[in-house]
Amino acid sequence: MPSMGDTVSAPTRVARRFAWIAVSLGAVATAISAAGSWSPSLWGDEAASLMSAERSLPSLAVMLGHVDAVHGTYYLFLHAWIRLFGTSPFALRFPSAIAVGFTVVAVTLIAARLRSPRVAIAAGIVCCIIPRVTYMGEEARSYAMSAAIAAWLTYLFVEIVRRRGAPAWLWIAYGALLAGGVYVFLYLALVVVSHGIVLVVMRARKPMLARWAVACVAALLVDVPIVVWAIQERGQIAYLASRTEVGFPTIAVGLWFGTAEFATVAWLLILVALAVPAYRRLRRTAPKPRREPTQPSLELVAACWLLAPSAILVGSQFLVADFTARYLSYCAPAAALLIACGIERISTRRRWVTAVAVAVVIGVAAPAYLAQRGPYSKNDSDWAEISATIGANAHPGDAVAFDESVRPSRRPRLALRTYPAGFAGLDDVMLETPYYRNTSWPDRAYSLAKTASLGRLDTVNTLWLVEYATPTHIDAYGTSTLRRLGFTQTAEYRTHRGVIYRFTR
Repeated sequence: MPSMGDTVSAPTRVARRFAWIAVSLGAVATAISAAGSWSPSLWGDEAASLMSAERSLPSLAVMLGHVDAVHGTYYLFLHAWIRLFGTSPFALRFPSAIAVGFTVVAVTLIAARLRSPRVAIAAGIVCCIIPRVTYMGEEARSYAMSAAIAAWLTYLFVEIVRRRGAPAWLWIAYGALLAGGVYVFLYLALVVVSHGIVLVVMRARKPMLARWAVACVAALLVDVPIVVWAIQERGQIAYLASRTEVGFPTIAVGLWFGTAEFATVAWLLILVALAVPAYRRLRRTAPKPRREPTQPSLELVAACWLLAPSAILVGSQFLVADFTARYLSYCAPAAALLIACGIERISTRRRWVTAVAVAVVIGVAAPAYLAQRGPYSKNDSDWAEISATIGANAHPGDAVAFDESVRPSRRPRLALRTYPAGFAGLDDVMLETPYYRNTSWPDRAYSLAKTASLGRLDTVNTLWLVEYATPTHIDAYGTSTLRRLGFTQTAEYRTHRGVIYRFTR
């Protein structure tokens, strides 16, 4: 009598074994992204995540009615997460590392479905170390989650188009994931454009096109509230109009590849991946007979995923200020797939060439990875250093004041909210309205002059003033005011992007 193991077919056993390989690569990806994630200081966007998540649910609801509605789903998740795991930088960023792991699993399975196990493993490894992936994997924002959703949405799409008459549950899962994904990250909706292009190029039959359209329309109808909210709050990203985000360095390097060296290797492999099949197609003299589509090529799926959302978002920048490089983070897995295809083309079935090519890609990714784990790698933020300096030198009962002249995401005051330990026992004399009572995400503060007029400095003998600074400029937001009030500077401490003064009287 055959054992239970004998009743499982060989293809099924192979599929299960490869699924474990994909999961293992996902675990490696999570470990790579999580390693050193505690080192960089939290920065402005992460401060918004933390402070939003720390609010009570009623307070969060009020804030989302004014700003950041498009991030509301992520903030709700983080609200629950920090109650279980705390608010350390590692704890805040670890969900993104987990999301990167899920992304790599999906990428590996997509490549296995459409090409081969060897290409799949190469794609999984490359996806682990692409600079955009390792960056979003150590950031307390929703970009890594958007990449995971895009990858699994594409996996479901591949499963659907590979089957003649996909079951209803696959279409339902596709629509549900799309609907939920847009609530996590609005521009994730552009992934369906890439899927639509794949169907058109495949010359998919009308029934499949109709089912796909129904799934997409149903999902996007569910997303109408978040779209309306986003339109109402579009002024929040109006500042993007003053930035030069669209240029050759941003497109060629900044979107996904981090450094010029990695970008050069990546684009060469992507070019090989796309040029070889295109050349073969052009050389084909006899027209290919029309037949029921079976499955798209891996290059087609990945190229549409990489290029269609990018073209739409970059192109829209000339009409509406709605683009920054991180918005296309969810296309990075597609770059990994194309790089793996390029590696396959140059290896011509020689495993040692594949191994060398993957090693080269890892090697050119290493400098970007190490730089991302530096203490000031997040927008030059040094709030951890500011908190440590204050904590080492201030005493309970001292007052603290902050430079309020810079834009909200760079204000030194955020050091108090992101690294509060160093400020324990100090009097925040300038605070007008704490963030959790404000309709926007940060605190609202008085000027130093107004603070003095309210009598808040009358009994202060020692005050620590934190000014924003760059290598070539130091703000003087409060120094002259304090001197007019009779304070004398008695100490100065320079940090990476700040100067801390001790004033006494």
